[in-house]
Amino acid sequence: MSDVVLITISGQDRAGLTSELTGILANYEVKILDIGQSVIHESLSLGILIESPFDDKNSAPLEHSVFKDILFKAHELSLSARFTPITKNEYEHWVNAQGKAKHIVTILGRLITARHLARVTEVVTEHGFNIEQISRLSGRLSLDGLGNNVERSGAASVQLSLSGEVDDIAAMHSRFLHISQELDLDIAVQEDNLYRRSRRLVCFDMDSTLIQVEVIDELAKAAGVGEQVAAITESAMRGEIDFSESFRQRMALLEGMDESVLKGIAESLPITEGAARLISHLRHFGYKVAILSGGFTYFANYLKEKLGIDYVYANQLDFEYGKLTGKVKGDIVDGQMKAKLLVKIAEEEGISTEQVIAVGDGANDLPMLAIAGLGIAFHAKPIVKEQAKHSIANLGLDAILYLLGMRDRELAELENMAK
Repeated sequence: MSDVVLITISGQDRAGLTSELTGILANYEVKILDIGQSVIHESLSLGILIESPFDDKNSAPLEHSVFKDILFKAHELSLSARFTPITKNEYEHWVNAQGKAKHIVTILGRLITARHLARVTEVVTEHGFNIEQISRLSGRLSLDGLGNNVERSGAASVQLSLSGEVDDIAAMHSRFLHISQELDLDIAVQEDNLYRRSRRLVCFDMDSTLIQVEVIDELAKAAGVGEQVAAITESAMRGEIDFSESFRQRMALLEGMDESVLKGIAESLPITEGAARLISHLRHFGYKVAILSGGFTYFANYLKEKLGIDYVYANQLDFEYGKLTGKVKGDIVDGQMKAKLLVKIAEEEGISTEQVIAVGDGANDLPMLAIAGLGIAFHAKPIVKEQAKHSIANLGLDAILYLLGMRDRELAELENMAK
């Protein structure tokens, strides 16, 4: 008989099944090498890998009482039981695989269909990975929430745990980006390491990330130079012109604006979907939150009070006699400055940059996205999507919670406790 046997149990779930089955193994003092269980719609799948307690190598598993007892108990409980002998070489190969790189693929969308899963898993297989586990992170979905209007379903997320040697992660990212654009789906690939489970700081761009507008464009509209400034902004975000130079050009067009206009704009800033929920949960888990913005401290400080932000770094507007001078005080916060500030805050918090999440939408966010452990292009320009390792384009900011492996049911418990 084999040294190792895999016992597979399946059928209708009910309370006490695992206790009764493992109790039989305990009676025979069986050594359990691995165990895994999942339940989908009250249907149980239980796997128990055991070391054979017998010395007789020529006997079949069912000749021994422990396996007979498991089989009889399974029959009594209307379950199916299967016994698979595992050779020593197969077992040692499995053991030696531990410690090797693992990866997590997170699928995000308003609704995840069979077509989505088929395309994603096809790519996973092509790149030499094996799917060890599939988990649904989003909450259970009522059929009343389906239908033609997928927006009613809110958000959906499925997580795949992968094993296997890394083939070409860059090529895999590229394939996923193509699928994302084709199917309105977000797909993220992360190495499943200790850093993924120990993020401690999140750094946000502000304009078009934490808020749904570019503040400088709103100021320009109020000053009557909206079209000129918007054109320069778009060009800068696409990476066509240097951010600092574009910033000076835009600021010059705002010279003479009355300071009183800023308060009204600050109070009407549209907060991005999911921002408040994301930050609330991250702070609950001990995260620090920063705004690193090429925008303005006046508006960033408004968000600091509203959302509970720990650090704010942005450009300080210069006023003279209550009017904008068309300049800013101090150095301009551009892409390189954002990256330096991210490192600075991480050092102050005593953490590695691998423990930092950075989120932004424009080309000037790419430096900080590149050095953060988790860099996310959020509803970003094409050039940013192509260069960032991760992208969210179909859900709100709170979809980042899924990338951290958090489940809706767990978060719902926290939200209910807070009420």
